[in-house]
Amino acid sequence: MKKLLVLLYLILASWGVRAQQDSVKVSLLTCAPGTEIYELFGHTAIRYENPAEGQDLVFNYGIFSFNTPNFEMRFIKGETDYRLGVVPYSYFEGEYAMRGSSVYQQVLNLTAEEKQKIWNLLEENYRPENRFYRYNYFYDNCTTRARDKIEDCINGKVVYPEAEEGVTFRDIVHRCTEGNEWDELGIDFCLGSEADAPIDGRKQMFIPFNMLEAARAAVIMQGDSVRPLVLSESKVVDVEPEEAEAGFLLSPLSCACILLVVTCMIAWLQLKWKKVIWAWDLFLFGAQGIAGCIIAFLFFFSIQPTVGSNWLIILFNPIPLIYLPVMIYKAIKGQKDLYHLINVVCLTLFIMIMPFIQQKFNVTVLPLALCLLVCSAGHLFLYYRQNSK
Repeated sequence: MKKLLVLLYLILASWGVRAQQDSVKVSLLTCAPGTEIYELFGHTAIRYENPAEGQDLVFNYGIFSFNTPNFEMRFIKGETDYRLGVVPYSYFEGEYAMRGSSVYQQVLNLTAEEKQKIWNLLEENYRPENRFYRYNYFYDNCTTRARDKIEDCINGKVVYPEAEEGVTFRDIVHRCTEGNEWDELGIDFCLGSEADAPIDGRKQMFIPFNMLEAARAAVIMQGDSVRPLVLSESKVVDVEPEEAEAGFLLSPLSCACILLVVTCMIAWLQLKWKKVIWAWDLFLFGAQGIAGCIIAFLFFFSIQPTVGSNWLIILFNPIPLIYLPVMIYKAIKGQKDLYHLINVVCLTLFIMIMPFIQQKFNVTVLPLALCLLVCSAGHLFLYYRQNSK
């Protein structure tokens, strides 16, 4: 009788443990984009629910702080450290609801053993010595981290559906920045030709909603058995997107075209008045040199992906800023300046080879290059006109 009671106790205890394990849910959370530039791409996190232990936590690999010393410089250099944060789900839900970002939950089809493994891994990752990691916006971010940690705990291989062919990092970035032309221009100016190489499906998952789509049709293969990665999907936060504040009235292309018209008018006035309007040189070539300093820094010193292959270094570099005092002096004195002859040759060649370079340039680049070309050409015409008599 005693042995029977012990056996019954063990059976009931095992049922209790199994019921507790079955009640645990691990989910992939995908958050809709916000209005800030760093929110345009959406967000991914992992939700862990264990009702028996009263746990409902969100593990978030996307925590950073603008108050970190030298944050901007470290980000530009590619030395930004993000960290894993943990908050109760109710806080996470409230934050995104207030921000106007809907949240999608995909409950993962994991075994009890896999759920325990992911809890152990997340707990280990959250230790103070482990929670920080070197962020990389294409290859190691909040989305790729969540995907990789889930895969590490699965007994078997996760097989994702065939991805769209011929897609590049820049294509995906443009989809996320649609309607935010100034943000898109800034990003385009920083990315080089590597961003225009086709990428495979796994690399396309750096964006949260690409990961969501891939997870929907993914399966776990373990020997002869196959099971879907996602057990169920729901919209746990359903809100209307927050209206973005009205940006600058004109698009970058419109501004660049206006700048080109003004540059042509100033070149015409210089020929009419027979003198250089050197203040325009100060503005135009000064702006070129400042933009060039940023692109050159990224090109030579940043470890961010794709920025070291940027052909815009030909058009935007620090040389005009360094040479600017000499340029202004010669313009005031009416002296010949070989810089403008060299500039006309370089800009003409750049515009001619633009269609053949394996880099997709923002459409605004062409009128900007023409502005610089017209300005330098105006100097040359004025000098030879004055000295041909």
